[in-house]
Amino acid sequence: MKFLVSAFSLVLVLLSGCANLNNANMGNTADGNTPGLSPIHQGNAHRDGVTNLALPNDLWERIRKGYNMPNLESDLVTDRTQWYANKPDYLQRMSERSSKYLFHIVEELERRKMPTELALLPFIESAFNPQAVSSARASGMWQFMPATGKSFDLKQNAFRDDRRDVQASTRAALDYLERLYKMFGDWHLALAAYNWGEGNVGKAIARNQRAGLPTTYADLNMPMETRMYVPKLQAMKNIVGNPPSYNVVLPSIPNHPYFQSVPLPRDMDVSVAAKLAEISVEDFKALNPSAHRPVLLAAGIPSILLPWDNAEVFQRNYEASSTGRMATWTAWVAPSTMKVADAAKRVGMGEGDFRALNNIPPRMLIKAGSALLIPRTSQVGEDVTARVADNGFLDLSPEAIAKKNKAGKGKHGKDTHVASKDDKHKNDKKAIANKKPSQETRLAKK
Repeated sequence: MKFLVSAFSLVLVLLSGCANLNNANMGNTADGNTPGLSPIHQGNAHRDGVTNLALPNDLWERIRKGYNMPNLESDLVTDRTQWYANKPDYLQRMSERSSKYLFHIVEELERRKMPTELALLPFIESAFNPQAVSSARASGMWQFMPATGKSFDLKQNAFRDDRRDVQASTRAALDYLERLYKMFGDWHLALAAYNWGEGNVGKAIARNQRAGLPTTYADLNMPMETRMYVPKLQAMKNIVGNPPSYNVVLPSIPNHPYFQSVPLPRDMDVSVAAKLAEISVEDFKALNPSAHRPVLLAAGIPSILLPWDNAEVFQRNYEASSTGRMATWTAWVAPSTMKVADAAKRVGMGEGDFRALNNIPPRMLIKAGSALLIPRTSQVGEDVTARVADNGFLDLSPEAIAKKNKAGKGKHGKDTHVASKDDKHKNDKKAIANKKPSQETRLAKK
């Protein structure tokens, strides 16, 4: 009985509340309705639908959903698809290596509204090895030549090579691909230009136009390496698109970030950074491949990449560390041109160790202004300056040439033995035109 009374009282309170709302000074219209509101009649009530967000189960599915390039169908595509499908161990190794980088690449492609099959391009370029270097000096996951890398703001100095940097090289590669697509209006031609050079593709198109021939990727006369380039990508696209059709099992790659960026507060040995993050040096280098020296210079590398869960571990261990000095190496700028033995003696190192640390080949002189790594002594308390860390270079010259120069100059007083900057630029451009990325047969052994 008490329950029924309480329930009846609650109904009265609610009705009273409704009456108070209706009588409140809310600007009611003459018909008693509040402006902007109307009575709900039977049949006109509706419920707004909720968008069904079906998130991809893994990253492969996400990539498939973003395919947006026209398919290429040819005998070469069939051949390359079968080639990859017949090497499950090779596919497994490449896929496992890619798991560290694919999420970031796919995120960038989607942000730019670019076809997600472009995320598979590093499979073709480098087998997803950010340390890969071709015979033509193309480097990194996206295989940038030195000159092309510089044109896309990828720094290459004595202490780092941004062509290997995961984030910087991906940004540069997608910038380049976007530019090539705008130039040619066709993704297959853009990819041909990425491999062969935009000038060469432009000339090939012009030749066909003069001859009254079609100008699609399949119709152009190009080197075999470029002829095979898009079929290789299409082959990977086919396999990722439907692995069971090719009896392929791809390792699952979760659809979430693998790494995050962490500030580098001070100069730090690579081994120390890995220890603070509680990961192996090998895993650290896999995420920070641009730092190809044993020390990280904070003025040049303000942040590092760490596995998602280890970023907090690094920060916690760094703050709790009582180590006064975290770098055992520092940079030294040669005050004058000198022999390697003299430079090593000046900094207190054996010649062999000095050469090995700074990658100096035999019979070379160190030119003035060169930046080299040396042991950091107790007297050196400051970190390396931004000017040296960000712009340091190693400039060498053969001893034989130096001896000839010392004997005398050419008749016009100019050094005729050293190649000019223009010659070096021409040689670099020639190397770009002849760029040949790694072959699958060589990569399959890795």
